[in-house]
Amino acid sequence: MVTRPTRRAPSCPEGPGKDPGEESLDTALALDSGQARMPPTQAESVIKNIIREIGQECAAHGEIVSETLVAFMVKAVVLDPSNGFNMDRTLIKSDVQKLVKHCVTRLLDNKNPSLDTIKMQVYFDMNYTSREEFLEEHHRVLESRLGSVMREITDNRACAREELESLYRKIVSYVLLRSGLGSPTDIKIVREATAALQSVFPQAELGTFLTLSKKDKERQLKELTMIVTGIRLFNRDCGKGGEGIDDLPAILHEAIPATTQHIDSQLQIAQEQAYRYTAILEKVRQNPLMSVQLQPYMLKEALYNVRQYEIFLQIILSDIITCAQEVEMMIKKLGAQLEQLKMIVKSKTAVPTSQVFPIFIALSNLWTSFQDETVLISVLSNLTSHLEAFLGAHELLFPEKVLRGLLDGVTVKTDVFRMREQMEDRVNAEDFRKLEWLFPETTANFDKLLLQYRGFCAYTFATTDGLLLPGNSAIGILKYKDKYYTFNSRDAAYSFAENPENYINLITEKAKKNAELIQLLELHQQFETLIPYSQVKDVDKHIKPITKCESGTQTDTHILPPTIVRSYEWNEWELRRKAIKLANLRQKVTHSVQTDLSHMRRENGSQVYSSKDASTQSMKEGSTRVPRPQVYIAGLRGGRAKTTCGVKVNLTRAIDET
Repeated sequence: MVTRPTRRAPSCPEGPGKDPGEESLDTALALDSGQARMPPTQAESVIKNIIREIGQECAAHGEIVSETLVAFMVKAVVLDPSNGFNMDRTLIKSDVQKLVKHCVTRLLDNKNPSLDTIKMQVYFDMNYTSREEFLEEHHRVLESRLGSVMREITDNRACAREELESLYRKIVSYVLLRSGLGSPTDIKIVREATAALQSVFPQAELGTFLTLSKKDKERQLKELTMIVTGIRLFNRDCGKGGEGIDDLPAILHEAIPATTQHIDSQLQIAQEQAYRYTAILEKVRQNPLMSVQLQPYMLKEALYNVRQYEIFLQIILSDIITCAQEVEMMIKKLGAQLEQLKMIVKSKTAVPTSQVFPIFIALSNLWTSFQDETVLISVLSNLTSHLEAFLGAHELLFPEKVLRGLLDGVTVKTDVFRMREQMEDRVNAEDFRKLEWLFPETTANFDKLLLQYRGFCAYTFATTDGLLLPGNSAIGILKYKDKYYTFNSRDAAYSFAENPENYINLITEKAKKNAELIQLLELHQQFETLIPYSQVKDVDKHIKPITKCESGTQTDTHILPPTIVRSYEWNEWELRRKAIKLANLRQKVTHSVQTDLSHMRRENGSQVYSSKDASTQSMKEGSTRVPRPQVYIAGLRGGRAKTTCGVKVNLTRAIDET
């Protein structure tokens, strides 16, 4: 099993070899702080020195912080207008000292939910990747670890018997390491793998193997690994081997439900906590005197923390559900492949390699997919466990006794309940002539639209100084400047639609005071330098709505002249019938008949001379008649013989017979 490779977040200012987004953050931070007159390299050097100094100050107080977290905090402190950093002038020494002091103070405040949220976001961004990227990175790490063993085999120039035996043992070790089916130091596993390898690649073929090119050797080694893996898996299924092979389908069948159940329980706890915080904030909104009492408790920051935790859990849960679907499909394929292999082999002593080798390779690929899913589930489960560490401030600030007192006389509403309350109170699109509203029945991809602020009500957040209430898409989605906004009620939607820019600016200003809102509400376009790596590719990704409407079109019946081939036949039996008919003509005789309707069809023309009146006188009257030649050739039509023989028959009568 391969441990998950860690990577730096895009906002971490490193030297050569850093991620593509790192330099932009350093430069932008320097420019925002008034360093526009400095060259980019000098501005980066200033920021690195500030980050290094902040890290050293925190370490001196016993708090070890990553450079990524420090860089994020520097940006957050500079953006916060309450800190008084002037963007129009160059940072002087006192400004730098002030910046370092503010950052160190915030980084050492372990009882602040806002800091926990920022730490959670940085940790998640550095350790989470999409499924495709993770599997690609996992395979790359495997290849790099096997590179040295591969080179020892492909660069080998063995000649002596002992050298050839050593090379063969290295090939067996490579097969075991690449397949991941047992340790190459276990003698039982090595013997089983050697026997499987000898059945397809005897040691006598090492001479031919050594004559191949480097690429052909690598290709053959990978192919041998898959075939040996398939053989061992088949032997394990038949009960004749499989030493050291874990039952991955059974392990995944137990691990996935357990992991899903754990995440579901954590998600439910986080949601209940968010519902309680929201109910208290609504109570404070109605009773201004309570806001003074709850000021030290940082209730909104706690709400942001638990909402961010909820969002991350939903992302992880979605990946695990995808894993469960893939595993279910692979288990069915594995059973089908093994059953097919049993039908081919049965009790035969020899089976053609062309029949079994493709199935062995397919089994190997399936088992590799099982290994990938096992590693992915382990990483996601580990990531979930580490996220729980960023919820520590809740118990300190809001113990159960305090929460019960604050919730006295308050109805705690869930997100689903809030949506059902306003389900029938929909927006009337006719009230807005210049704005476009989208509804479920008129938009095909309604559920796939990329909602602003993660679907939270924009109006409520802007007017209540940061209260997060889920928006209800069913009452209507506002499309404004190619962005989509949801609201928790129709009144909120109407108020926002009157002046959208005003409320958008209010939300941006609120995010400057609470930097964790930038990622929580996905305000990446307003703060491009703080885009997390996991969402860099989605910044410009807009899903446009596919609206439904009644429409009609009319086209010409035949815009092109018909090209119908009357002699075309699609039916092969009709073509067969015509072919037989043509073949039978060789045995037939042609007859012609002239009828009353056909004998005058051809126009004929002739020219004759008019007859003359003439007479002769002779002593004797007589006459002569020359016989008419009649010559025929028989056998021209052919017959049963392959060659045609013609016979000439002269039927002309003799002169004396006329």
